Amino acid sequence: MPARSPRRSPPARKPKPKAKPRRAVKPTPAHVRAVFDGLAKLYPAPTCELDYRTPFELLCATILSAQCTDARVNLTTPELFRRWPDARALAHADVRDVEEVVRSTGFFRNKAKNLVGMARALVEHHGGEVPRTMEEMLELPGVARKTGNVVLGNAYGIASGIAVDTHVMRLTQLLGLTAHDEPIKIEQDLMQLLPREEWIASSHLLILHGRRVCDARKPACDRCTLAPVCPSADLRAGYGDAPPSRSSSSGSSRKKTSS
Repeated sequence: MPARSPRRSPPARKPKPKAKPRRAVKPTPAHVRAVFDGLAKLYPAPTCELDYRTPFELLCATILSAQCTDARVNLTTPELFRRWPDARALAHADVRDVEEVVRSTGFFRNKAKNLVGMARALVEHHGGEVPRTMEEMLELPGVARKTGNVVLGNAYGIASGIAVDTHVMRLTQLLGLTAHDEPIKIEQDLMQLLPREEWIASSHLLILHGRRVCDARKPACDRCTLAPVCPSADLRAGYGDAPPSRSSSSGSSRKKTSS
């Protein structure tokens, strides 16, 4: 009986190439104005949504906002600021005590370490005050450009750049404002597209729209007034008139800003 030839295994299938994200061409000035004028019409007084009273409180809240909602941070910071109201107090805190207070914000060990380290750096190098330049901000533990821009822009009104968080990253790509997916490059693109006097508000506008209408999991293109100028919009339905209003918070005397 002839020997059977060995069975050949089927050729390995080549993995399907990953779909490339939509890449925008350089937006025209008219497109940029249509986007931001439309956002300004929807949100005529853009505010940010972290509670704070001082630059120090804003810096702490922004550090905590990494990978955490502003709502959760706002539930956490009252106790944090009650126990350690300024940099000098926080600089002498036991990191383990801070961990327990900020635990609900996620990554609490690293955040607590950064908060105490940041406070010690403020006391040692800045007299306990939050500095007013990006270069000095970036030397603080837990601070990168987004945090620096949030604090400088909202606490001091200094437009050193544009705060780029996940909402800003996502919406700038969807709206055809950038071809990049790295925060620093997106920030550079936006700084070239917008006059300096719009840098601070532009981040707020994009964040608010990302939260109210252009949800990451289910964008409401059918009621988005930017749909006619958005290259990513689902145009199967009609356009709405305005985003849902944010329920007003009660009992807060602090200013607000964004993560």
